[in-house]
Amino acid sequence: MQRGYEAKRMENKHDHKKCRDLLGSLSEYVDGTLDDSLCLELERHMLDCENCRIVVDTLRKTIILYRANAEPVEIPGDVRQRLYQRLNMQDFIDPQGS
Repeated sequence: MQRGYEAKRMENKHDHKKCRDLLGSLSEYVDGTLDDSLCLELERHMLDCENCRIVVDTLRKTIILYRANAEPVEIPGDVRQRLYQRLNMQDFIDPQGS
C-alpha cells in the first residue's frame, strides 16, 4: 500500500512556486489588465492546477458579491496604517495619514 501512495504522490508532484509566482499577478488578471503573455501563462497553468482555478474562481465570486452589496466605508487613517503594516503593504500608506 505504501508503494501505491508514494507513486501517486510523485505523480501529483506540483511546483507550488509557480502557483505563488502566477498568483502574484492575480489582481491584474481578474481586472483584465495583465500583460497578454502573462495572462496566457496563467491560463495555461490553471488548465493543470485545480487549486489555482479555485483561487481565481473564488476571487471572482468574492468581487461580484462585494460589488453587489458594498457601501463605501471610510476607515480611520490610523486603522488603515496599522492594517497595511500588518499586511506588509507599507508602500501604500499615505505619509500624511489620510
